[in-house]
Parts: sequence; structure tokens; C-alpha cells
Amino acid sequence: MQSTFILIVIVVYFGLLMLISWLTSRKGSGNDTFFRANKSSKWYVVAIAMVGTSISGVTFVSVPGMVRNLDMSYMQMVFGFFFGYLVIAYVLLPLYYRLNLTTIYGYLDQRYGSKSYKTGAWFFLISKIVGAAARLYLVAFILQTLVFDAWGIPFVVTVIGIILVIWLYSHKSGIKTIIWTDWLQTILFITALILIVWQIAVRLNLDLSGVVTTISNSPHSRIFVFDDWASTQNFFKQFFSGMFITIVMTGLDQDQMQKNLTIRTLKDAQKNVVSYGLAFAPINFLFLSLGVLLIAFAEQNGIVLPEISDNILPVIASEYLGQTVLGIFIVGIVAAAFSSADSALTALTTSFCVDILNMKAVSQTKAQEQKDIRTRRMVHMGVSAAFVLIILLIEAIGSDSIITAIYKLASYTYGPLLGLYVFGLYSKVKPTDKWVPYVAIAAPVLCFIIEIVMQQLFGYRVGYELLLMNGLFTGLGLWMVSHVKKGGKGEWTIDNGK
Repeated sequence: MQSTFILIVIVVYFGLLMLISWLTSRKGSGNDTFFRANKSSKWYVVAIAMVGTSISGVTFVSVPGMVRNLDMSYMQMVFGFFFGYLVIAYVLLPLYYRLNLTTIYGYLDQRYGSKSYKTGAWFFLISKIVGAAARLYLVAFILQTLVFDAWGIPFVVTVIGIILVIWLYSHKSGIKTIIWTDWLQTILFITALILIVWQIAVRLNLDLSGVVTTISNSPHSRIFVFDDWASTQNFFKQFFSGMFITIVMTGLDQDQMQKNLTIRTLKDAQKNVVSYGLAFAPINFLFLSLGVLLIAFAEQNGIVLPEISDNILPVIASEYLGQTVLGIFIVGIVAAAFSSADSALTALTTSFCVDILNMKAVSQTKAQEQKDIRTRRMVHMGVSAAFVLIILLIEAIGSDSIITAIYKLASYTYGPLLGLYVFGLYSKVKPTDKWVPYVAIAAPVLCFIIEIVMQQLFGYRVGYELLLMNGLFTGLGLWMVSHVKKGGKGEWTIDNGK
């Protein structure tokens, strides 16, 4: 009965997404529509959609779950997020709009050269497809556990079905459709979050003041950690990591920036970024508050919490709160997951077509346009297939907390992008383009070695500050290769500036 109810909720929800796809694709499905939505999006619609893109299904289950081990210290990173969004709005967006870019990595081509451009694009493609697949894996796993296991449907079929649905509503008009589906999904998952908090409060016999008292008196209400410099939860590590993670995972990420670049003017795009940047603090605080209330609910009812923190909310929602809350939870987590995954699928397709295949948003001839559309659709299918394979690989490997793994991956793969952009923006030196890919690979390898050495020799656990270290090594490497010049006999020499 429970699995049938969940399936009905999902089918109705998917039908709504397909309706939006049909409405947004009636007036055209060319590459300019797919890549840039014809530069016609409203900033306030994009602002709401961007919240859904940034907060995935992983956030929906991992953030409440992390309260058990880390209290509410995640808010330290969230505070850093906003300052990262200010950098995006007033440093990066003016650059992107001035260059009139289809993808943000076109800047690297103009600043460094074609090899640097391709390197940046490939780092994004690898980072994004693994990160997005990891986020979607969690939702696929939950749906498999709650619905499809009962019917004997294999996990691989569940994954293929989810990716197929996303492909169906996104393959025609791309980002134009995604903006509106993500707008809807943001509204739905925030509504679901509020309703779940309310239902938990009702079962704890708490009014609003009682909720505030329960959270403030909880041993898990700690937000700030100033007393332990070795801890990865130290305030300064978390705050600055949050700031720079936002800069790289949003400002240097085609997935996150593609919606912003569909807005016609820079001023409106900046209003959009600042608006949704402000929204993250209250939304994440609500997720963490839910985590505190879930622990209080479990203690009051003698519930043994699952060992894996990511499973706390799914288990309580499915086994102790009734069908109504379960339905709300499913809508919330699916909405959060799809608003992140569909955007990633579109951005990956866009980046591969534009950055790797050198496709133009607006083709010169009708015949070329039709050829480019066919190529784009093949790439879209190829990226979808890659999603399936990576999700199945993640399922085989497993992970205790997906969100921690995603941020750790970002520290390695987005670090070179951070170094490339900071060096490009704040220096006039031009590195030798040929050597840039080697620098971008060497920096993460060096960071990995340092992380192991620090842990083994000094007992120091490197946290998200790894991202800053990675960017710094990339910048130093770029400075070094900027002094490598080709001599008259074809030999490479060091230019000492004399």
C-alpha cells in the first residue's frame, strides 16, 4: 500500500513536469533556446529556480542527518556562502556579461589559449557529472528502498527510469524548460520542508515557542566552533571554505551560471544572485532545525536511529510519521534532486557542445543549425547514459555521507579552476598555454600528498581548506610556466625577466 501511494505521487509529479516541458518548448527548441533561453529570463524567476539547483536531494537528507555528529556547525559554512555570492555578483558576472559568453569557460580561451580553455571545460565536465550523479544516487536509493524493492524491480531499472524522465522533459528546450521546472520544484521542496518540520512539532506537542526552546536547549544546537583549530569544523575553516566553495561551485560552474546568463542585463543578473544568496541561510537553518527535532522525536519515542546519518530522515518519515508526511517527504526529496540533476544534465550538454565541439549558439545557416541540433541531442543522450553508469558505480562503492564526499571532490577538481580564474583576473602575466593542463593536474596531486602527510605525521585533518590550497598551487604553477619560453632553436628555457 505504501509503495503504491508513493508511486502515484511520483507519477502525478512527473506528469506536471512534462506539462511544463510542453508549454515551454512550443515556441522553439533551437540551440540558442537550449543553451541560453534566448536571453529572455526574468531575474526573479531565475532566483527561485537557482535555490532548487543549489539545494539538492542530498541536502534534503544529509543536512538534517549531519546534526547528530556535527551539531548545527554547518551554518558556519552557510554564512560564508553569502560572501561568495557577492564575489560572483560583482566580480565574475560583469566579466561574463562583458564577454557575452555562452559558457563561462570561454573566458579561459581569451585569457590563456585553447589548451587552457579545454582543460577548464574538462575539469568542469568531470567534476559536475560525478557530483550530480552522486546527488541523484541518493534519491534513487531512497526510492528503490521505499517503492521498487517491494515490486522486485532492480536498482538499474530505477536509475534508468529516473534519467529517462529527466531527459524527456529537458531534451527539447533545455535551459528554458529547466528554469521553469526548477522554479516549481524549489517551491515544492521548500513547502515540503516546512510541512515536515510542522508535522514533527505537532507530534512533539510543540508550538512555535516550544520549537525554538527545544532547539536552543538541545546539546546539538551548537553553531560556532572556535576552540579546536585541528577540527575540520573550526569556524574559520568552515566560513572561508563556504565562501570559496560558493565561488567555485557556483561562480566557476557552468551548471550554476547557465541560468544567470539567460537574463538579459547584468544589473538584473546581479539582483538574482544576491537574492538567492540571501535565501540560503534561513533555508539551511530550517534543515538543521529539522535535524534537531528529529533527534528529539527519536529520543521521546525510543527510536533507535540508523547508523548512517543520511538515513535518519528517510527512516523516520517512512516508518513513524504516516502516509501524509511520507508523501510530502517524497515530493520534497524528488523535487530537490530533480532540480539539481536536470540542470546539471543541460549544463553538461551545453559545455560539451560549445567548449569541446566548438558549437555556436546561433548557427550561420539553416542546414548547419539542423546538424547542430542533431549533434546536441546525441550529446544529451550520451551524457544521460554516463549518468546511469556513474550512479551504478557509486552504488557499488557506497558512501556514509554523500554531501561530505561531494565537497571533498570539489576541493580537488574545482581547485584548478579557482587558480585559473584568480590568476587570470588579478595578474597580467600570460602563462605558456601548452603547460597549463600539466599545472592543473599537478596541483590536485600535490594536495593529495600533503593531505596524507599532514594526517600521518601531525594528526591534522585537512578540511575544505584543501580547495584554497589547490587554487594556490595552481596559481603558483601558472606563474612558473609563464616564465617558460621557447628559444630560437626550439628549446624551452626559463625566462628570468632580464
